[in-house]
Amino acid sequence: MADGVVPHFQNDTGLERIEIGAKEFQCIGARPPFDHPHVYLDMGGDSEIVCPYCSTLYRYNSALGPGEADPADSVWTPVPASA
Repeated sequence: MADGVVPHFQNDTGLERIEIGAKEFQCIGARPPFDHPHVYLDMGGDSEIVCPYCSTLYRYNSALGPGEADPADSVWTPVPASA
């Protein structure tokens, strides 16, 4: 993901598993203000990884784009800081 923005994903509903289209991403837990530290995760050669904070299992799905997830509302977009 060095060539673009690192996607962020959240798990407000407490799902056991979320499918995502990126192998490098950040998990934020739940949406702010209930988020955990935003942790960078890299699956490397694996197809799934567990967040060490919230225990969400993220599974790579090549049919999804880098910023997409199933369920779709698991994608979180950071709000840019105002200048």
